[in-house]
Amino acid sequence: MKVVKVAVGVIVNGDEILLSLRNPQQHQGGKWEFPGGKVEAGEQTVDALARELQEELLINIDKTSCKPLIRVEHDYGDKQVCLDVYTLTRFEGEPQGAEQQEIRWVRRAELANLKFPDANEPILAQILKPDFLA
Repeated sequence: MKVVKVAVGVIVNGDEILLSLRNPQQHQGGKWEFPGGKVEAGEQTVDALARELQEELLINIDKTSCKPLIRVEHDYGDKQVCLDVYTLTRFEGEPQGAEQQEIRWVRRAELANLKFPDANEPILAQILKPDFLA
């Protein structure tokens, strides 16, 4: 089975994280996620993240603020993913759901109350650590 490589951004503003709601027709639809998308052949991960966030949220990120957080490999049975996750704190523009997806700033303490795809569990564990971004 082919592994889908995905660049993921944990966009941080103080104690809040920006989330996107997956379209109900998508794999794992109706669940919250950290924005990002597929890495194209020959594309660097941070470049893919910048492209995806510009397409999905209409923001331009400061690539120098992207810090590797975690790599997650997950098998859903019907699909395998490899998530390269970065935190970032600097961007230009006001995030908006350019693909008609709902977006929301959520306090870190509230993340545990939302439904995420299973592959996001290790990401949540990192974000909820007391020393996150310390």
